[in-house]
Amino acid sequence: MPRLSVWFIRASFVYLLIGVTLGMLMLWNKGVPLHPAVWRLLPAHMDFLLLGWTLQLALGVAFWILPRFMTSRGNVKPAWAAFFLLNVGVWLVGVGGALGRPGYVLAGRVAEAMAAAAFALHAWPRVKPPLGME
Repeated sequence: MPRLSVWFIRASFVYLLIGVTLGMLMLWNKGVPLHPAVWRLLPAHMDFLLLGWTLQLALGVAFWILPRFMTSRGNVKPAWAAFFLLNVGVWLVGVGGALGRPGYVLAGRVAEAMAAAAFALHAWPRVKPPLGME
């Protein structure tokens, strides 16, 4: 398995652990009130699970499974940029939502969109129609 796929998949499981923990805290807070500010973790919980876990797992598998050119995966720099941008974006959205900072959330969403564009830039040439379907 390529190194970038390993990083994507391992990071996705870290986000799964953090996201489930945040969800557990919010659920616990419903039954046994801990603090009213616990509900401010909801944006981080959603972003960590939706983009941090699900999307990152999908990107890691996609990087690994998409067809290669002979033995090369092409220029992997955009895919690495997508990894870093996605993680920065998820943390900015999570922290910005918890602290009530809309500027952080906007910067995080921009970073996430740039991550999607960077991964698409890498993956687009690797997606080819089956032989005879061109």
